[in-house]
Amino acid sequence: MTDFSNAMLVFWKDWREMRRNYQVIAPILFVPLIFAVILPSIIFFVPTMFGIPESSFQIIGPIFQSLPPEIREMVATLGVQQQMLYIFGLYFFAPFFLIIPLMASSVLASDSFAGEKDRKTLEALLATPLSDGELLLGKILVSFIPAMAVTVLSFAMYCVVIDLAAMPLFNGAVLLPNLLWTELIFLVTPTVALAGIGVTVIVSFKVKGYREAQQLSAILLIPVLAVIFAEISGLIIFGPLMILILGVGFAALDLIVFKIGIALFNREELLMKGI
Repeated sequence: MTDFSNAMLVFWKDWREMRRNYQVIAPILFVPLIFAVILPSIIFFVPTMFGIPESSFQIIGPIFQSLPPEIREMVATLGVQQQMLYIFGLYFFAPFFLIIPLMASSVLASDSFAGEKDRKTLEALLATPLSDGELLLGKILVSFIPAMAVTVLSFAMYCVVIDLAAMPLFNGAVLLPNLLWTELIFLVTPTVALAGIGVTVIVSFKVKGYREAQQLSAILLIPVLAVIFAEISGLIIFGPLMILILGVGFAALDLIVFKIGIALFNREELLMKGI
């Protein structure tokens, strides 16, 4: 039986080591800053000073056509700057928030077993009386908790940027957080993070070092990038149905990945690779 307190011992041990490693911490802070603050600020504040480029309308056109009819009718009554802010702020940037938990969790998870090999601490860890379940749960938590903390903080900063940009255009109205974005952040992103962690941990205890694990885990971004391009092209839209599909799909993937991970976990094999 898995003892949660034992898993937390693994969590605190790993977290004390990771927080001093700039190679691990820098990406999970820099990337969210780009998606949550820098890009939105450029898109929403620069046009108010220099005007809206024509290329912006080419981007929002397919997204506008994919919106539910009632939203299209409402957006059609807005001014040009209001339309840009509403469509970009509430729909265009939504899939980018799947990258944040996935990238943060995969960077942290890459350091789970592969980092132990690099630091020559794997043998001592595997020699502890912790069960396989406690060891794996601890490794999952040290990736999942910081990844979700970064995601929620990024969402809070994004809400501030959007609402500051919206207030003069929407008579002081607050656009975010709304129900759809709350469901996206608190229902979908946890399942995305867990999927990334599961795959990366499996990679981590199969490869020889941290850099290999991090490079291989980068392939996890491919399906998320596909979702982003699908939305830009108007094939999908982040409405209630899409959020439900993503949540259920990633939850099912989580179960599959973790079952595979438990089946593949082998202390003796890990010990041989860590020496």
